[in-house]
Amino acid sequence: MKTKILVVDDEADLELLIKQKFRRKIRESVYEFVFASNGQEALNTLQQHPDLDIILSDINMPVMDGLTLLSKLQEANPVLKTVMVSAYGDMQNIRTAMNRGAFDFVTKPVDFLDLELTMDKTAQHVQQLRETLRAIQENNILRMYVDETVLNFVGRPEFENTLMASETVDASVVFIDICGFTSLSEVLPPADIVTMLNRYFDQMVKEVIAQGGYIDKFMGDAVMAVFRGEYHLDRAVDAALAVRAVVQANEDVLPDGRPYQPLVSIGINTGEMVSGNIGSASLKRLDYTVIGDNVNVSQRLQSVAQPGQIIITEATYERVKESFQCRPLHEVTLKNKAQPMMIYEVVA
Repeated sequence: MKTKILVVDDEADLELLIKQKFRRKIRESVYEFVFASNGQEALNTLQQHPDLDIILSDINMPVMDGLTLLSKLQEANPVLKTVMVSAYGDMQNIRTAMNRGAFDFVTKPVDFLDLELTMDKTAQHVQQLRETLRAIQENNILRMYVDETVLNFVGRPEFENTLMASETVDASVVFIDICGFTSLSEVLPPADIVTMLNRYFDQMVKEVIAQGGYIDKFMGDAVMAVFRGEYHLDRAVDAALAVRAVVQANEDVLPDGRPYQPLVSIGINTGEMVSGNIGSASLKRLDYTVIGDNVNVSQRLQSVAQPGQIIITEATYERVKESFQCRPLHEVTLKNKAQPMMIYEVVA
């Protein structure tokens, strides 16, 4: 993941020096640098680049010095972290910088190896903070755990603009449906149905998380899970097999004495999809999710799966056939697909 860094310093040679020292990581898109010559210019640049991760700032600069800049950054963007890079390394300046919100302090002349380690550490902290904010928003528990400064920032337009950004990702999607579960409403009280459904969902969630996936959403008696990163398709199939085994191992008894064993039907698809917050920013109701044709296909594969089946396309089969036992079924015509599609069942 690229780290975007704003360097604030009035030394004209610093920009060239940084580009030389970090040329490999710039070329490999590990770092992206933006430059400003003073604190005021930095604030203007921040408005133009709301996706900045780190600021490297000098202290002694014209127009607006680094310590004054620090006092304004918390209001501008509390997620952004600042590392002071200055020849003024006395304890008074360090203490003042830290009290105004600096994340770290590096003295000049700069040890670029130390600076790189500091930037990587800071970038990791910023990424963790952003993931925490995203999780907080998704779970609607802001006021339980977040301080007032962050809460105020969440409601601001620039934060909404950041949240509305999207990206194209390569991922695998698993749709899981508990077959015939809605019919239980005829024989079970609502509270019992909810308790049973939540128990099955909890079992599914544990297996999805164990394979490095996350639950995108619950839809009635169905679950949509997404897997990203290395070997995401293999992990998605492993999770589907585990979910089928654990859910179908339940043995419940209905009020009339009949046994009930839940069965699941599962569809899996993989490929490029769009990831982002979908919804209404004005209502502050956003759903962080993935969308696209590959997502739709996974849901439609689940719709044609029989109880107990895990269904994939032929293209997916070609990618997993050396790792999993699969068997060909037949061609199906999926919604909004002009041509029939051959489907396979994952057996084990």
